[in-house]
Amino acid sequence: MSFADIVNEDQRLSILQALEQDPDYSQNEHTLGRMLQAVGHGISGDKLHNHLAWLREQGLIELQQVSGMYVAKLTRRGEDVALGRARVPGVARPRPGQ
Repeated sequence: MSFADIVNEDQRLSILQALEQDPDYSQNEHTLGRMLQAVGHGISGDKLHNHLAWLREQGLIELQQVSGMYVAKLTRRGEDVALGRARVPGVARPRPGQ
């Protein structure tokens, strides 16, 4: 596994965990980008869009466009992955207590 793979997996997990912590299990792309920056993953908007599309393809989030921006909503499967109850290749597994 390459360094880039490890970083991508961690970024995807961070997105899922942020959505899991939201009362509505959803968040817009701007807030998700700021959250990633706050945890050491400052990424471009294009990279964030790629992660969101990938997470949608895996059935971990639903994605819709509202007022010109993406809004991601966690699915049940995504919640299971965020909490470490399920494993999806391409998403890091949370550490105990994380």
